[in-house]
Amino acid sequence: MAKAYEKIADELREAIRAGQLAPGDKLPAETALAERYKKSVPTIREALRLLQDEGLIEKKHGRGNFVRRPRTPVLRTNLRHQWEKHRARETEQERLQTGATEHDTGLQVDDLVFHASYSEAKAGKSLADAFGVPEGTALVERVYRTRYAAETAPFALVSSYLVRDMVAVNPDLLDETKEPWPGGTQNQLMTIGVELDRIEELVMARPPTPEEAEELELPPGTSVLVLRKTSYDTDNRAVEISDVTLPGDRTEMLFTTLLERW
Repeated sequence: MAKAYEKIADELREAIRAGQLAPGDKLPAETALAERYKKSVPTIREALRLLQDEGLIEKKHGRGNFVRRPRTPVLRTNLRHQWEKHRARETEQERLQTGATEHDTGLQVDDLVFHASYSEAKAGKSLADAFGVPEGTALVERVYRTRYAAETAPFALVSSYLVRDMVAVNPDLLDETKEPWPGGTQNQLMTIGVELDRIEELVMARPPTPEEAEELELPPGTSVLVLRKTSYDTDNRAVEISDVTLPGDRTEMLFTTLLERW
């Protein structure tokens, strides 16, 4: 038998799904809900906690509970990499028209707010092993955040790494002011004569750190997908590594495997 707070949550959930409570609407105060349902305030809080855990409502400190606005979904497929490779050789004018985030979300360039920052980092053991270089090798660390202009949370937390000595032959690849770069990393690498042969992606799920949950604006209990993307060139060298943290409440991943015919 459903408990009292579960029944209250069911009724509020149905009101949200039916549109009786619209995104951005403020819910009645906890005391008002307690009076409406003839239950205690702690019971009401349990019902609201369920809805918060489901991502249907959010509690704003000092303001109350609000219906959470649906966030723009992201469909990330493995076919995006070939799309990016084709795009890397298009004219600059063509490359300026769209990017990977637009590809994954259906949004337009003008819909997005983009930020990039570059810094020099030293390769720790994990990255050194992945790149096949000694620990302490100088890397270019590039941090990216892209969000929908109508939202405040980024689609993902991205840290990308390049071996500095490899890319320094083109000074533009060390300059964050050149971002957003039309054609992305594959075009950047093409400017120094590097063609990608394959991309490997390792995906794991885990609870977010407090900092990740705050920046991604995750509902309580939401996991993140953690992706390590390693790009290899036609000489079998790892030439770029990205660590991507994806919010579990808006990200779908689709893998299409083309099979050889008998």
